[in-house]
Amino acid sequence: MARVTLQTIADRVGVSRMTVSNAFSRPDQLSPALRARILSAAEELGYAGPDPAARALAKGSTGAIGVLLTDSLQVAFTDEFATGFLAAVAGALGPTGLALTLLTTSPEQHEVIPARDVAIDGALIYSCDPGSAATVWLRRRNLPMVLVDQEPEAGIPSVNIDDRGGARAAAAHVLELGHRRIAILSSSAIGPFGRLSTTELDGLSNTTRARLSGWLDVLVPAGVTPVILQQRPYLPETEAAAARALLALPERPTAVLCFSDAVAATMVRTAQEAGLRVPQDLSVVGFDDSPVATRLEPALTTVHQDVTAKGRAAVDALTAEIKRRAVGDAGRRADDVLLPTRLVIRNTTASPPQD
Repeated sequence: MARVTLQTIADRVGVSRMTVSNAFSRPDQLSPALRARILSAAEELGYAGPDPAARALAKGSTGAIGVLLTDSLQVAFTDEFATGFLAAVAGALGPTGLALTLLTTSPEQHEVIPARDVAIDGALIYSCDPGSAATVWLRRRNLPMVLVDQEPEAGIPSVNIDDRGGARAAAAHVLELGHRRIAILSSSAIGPFGRLSTTELDGLSNTTRARLSGWLDVLVPAGVTPVILQQRPYLPETEAAAARALLALPERPTAVLCFSDAVAATMVRTAQEAGLRVPQDLSVVGFDDSPVATRLEPALTTVHQDVTAKGRAAVDALTAEIKRRAVGDAGRRADDVLLPTRLVIRNTTASPPQD
């Protein structure tokens, strides 16, 4: 069978090749009736549409944006909050016609490096090590970018939540309940691990540093020096080991502030396996208000952030940046966004047990 081209369809309908091209790429240039005739002829002839690579070359854009994730896709899709963010991004992209391409910061052992080689019009850098090779490659490409859950930088729009304020609210809550033996079970993809002092905040991820700072903002002035255990994310075995280490302290904490709901869920389950009651013997507070917070028994007290609003804000900022670059506008970029957080009190916190 002869290859079907734009000219083949043009000959069938009796219009120019450019008119057929406009039916696919610039439909506003044709009447609805003429476009319908062209598309009907294309379907009859088995034409799949213009070659995407050639179309992208002609337009100077790919019609896709990338999202750079912290780790491998397999790991990312085990994190309900990360998948919630991706769903929000995908939903916000729907009306724009842009596609979503997932990139990772995994060790680059292959000939193709997605952050370097995949064709995209811009990228969201989501909670990544700023020194990772993938992040460096995206910067070298000088693509429009938006930082999400990252340290804000001059010249690059960012979308963050009020991590520090949310952590302050969580710490204030356990203090108001009367707790003084308080521990922090934290998590970071980079930085020091194990037991940290209250001054060891350098080298941590932006989100981890902000949450630790918020907890300490409240605890230290109240005369409480918390035990801080820092572990790597997405490793349930290390989370459980850290939780057991906290429970084995000579002065067992009566409350634990956790980096995320996933970490908090591990803390609750580990305590229950050790024969402790939550919250009667141990109060636990999470962060994020992910689906696990309400599935947990008892339901988790946590800090809520609006993941849908974060995804939408990130897409809005990136599409604005892409448009600004497309028209050669070197003027004012999109404003940085800081979304609010709020404490949600459920059933994993109560007054400390009486010694």
